[in-house]
Amino acid sequence: MKKDKKNKKKNKQNIFLYRLVRFLAWFVAIFAFRRKFIRNEIKGKKGPFVIIANHEAALDFVNLIGATRTPLSFVISNSFYNTLPFKSVVSRLGMIPKQQFQTSLRDLGAMRSTIREGKILVIYPAGLMCEDGQSTPIPAATYEFLKWLNTDVYVAKTIGTYFSMPKWAKGIRVGRTFIDIYKLFDKDALREMPLEEVKEKTSEALDFDAYLEQEKLKIKYRKNDNIEGLENVLYVCPNCMGEFTMRTKKKKTIYCVQCGFEETSDKYAFLHNKKGVGKEVRHVSAWSRMIYESLKEKVEEGKIKKLTTMARVQTIDPKKHKYRNAGRARITLTPDTLSIKGNINGEDIDLAMPTSAFPSLPFKPGRNFEIQHGDISYRCFPQKPLVVMKWVNLVKIYYEIKTAEKAQEAEAKVK
Repeated sequence: MKKDKKNKKKNKQNIFLYRLVRFLAWFVAIFAFRRKFIRNEIKGKKGPFVIIANHEAALDFVNLIGATRTPLSFVISNSFYNTLPFKSVVSRLGMIPKQQFQTSLRDLGAMRSTIREGKILVIYPAGLMCEDGQSTPIPAATYEFLKWLNTDVYVAKTIGTYFSMPKWAKGIRVGRTFIDIYKLFDKDALREMPLEEVKEKTSEALDFDAYLEQEKLKIKYRKNDNIEGLENVLYVCPNCMGEFTMRTKKKKTIYCVQCGFEETSDKYAFLHNKKGVGKEVRHVSAWSRMIYESLKEKVEEGKIKKLTTMARVQTIDPKKHKYRNAGRARITLTPDTLSIKGNINGEDIDLAMPTSAFPSLPFKPGRNFEIQHGDISYRCFPQKPLVVMKWVNLVKIYYEIKTAEKAQEAEAKVK
């Protein structure tokens, strides 16, 4: 009991520190993201309520934190939290660390306590920022969780931050961004609402395609035509369907070394086929969907039954608050399990986890992906870095298939 009181006191939100961070975030929001509100229905509003937000870029929170003077309690990645050298400072900001795609009783208790204390809870249901300008999967348990919180639900929809900070690129590309904040569910209505309707309305509110939005807005972002790194996301040629054949050159061009397909980016981040090899794919999001659907078709036809890779593995050093080399392991992915077997931190491990538990994997295109098991995050660097996106796509596909199967089983039981 004394330990719980001590931790609660340690994690109590420091208003002065929070206001300082909010001011710094406001500065970035105004001068880097050039934020503009479409609606702001939380301005001056007190809690309790929860805000759900889409996730286009790493710094999406800076556009939201200044929307109201009332302090916000953000749910953040536990691995990110554990790699911060100033964890105690972050705790004083009222942030709640949580393992991505896994929710413990402790995490649930912390989030519900935030609501019961009359505060404002902020979550990013997808858990990951997008890599291709379109929404990432939302864990199925999210919709039950929203009902369980028993509070009003607001949406904070961000537009444009994907182009300001593409996951596959470096730095910030200054340009106009927008944020639209409005009430999605009244708690009394939410309590009586069928789960399927909650899912439908939540998905509709959070779903986005940054490139379709850009067609309407036509916003210029600094160095928006620089597509270096995009080959790590668009790893399949849309013309010859060759895997890992895409490269970039002269910052603005992506091309296939196998068939000569080539496209060049413009100032709005749209792609153009100027050589006439193959059909033009104007949007990165459309190209990425084509890769995903093609891979899913192969899975459904039974052409892909297992994926394996040897990888260098890192884990978090709790003393130095950063990832460090921990060993090597063989990573295996099948339709049913994601497993890791090797010698990590001097111990032999052999873990197998159901694919139904992973909507996606935290990752950096062309570099690494993370497998989370309990409180441990295994950061895996495959021998061939270009395969990272294929692994992530397959994990998403298996989760989609497993979720659909569960839904069918549930429907059959009702009938």
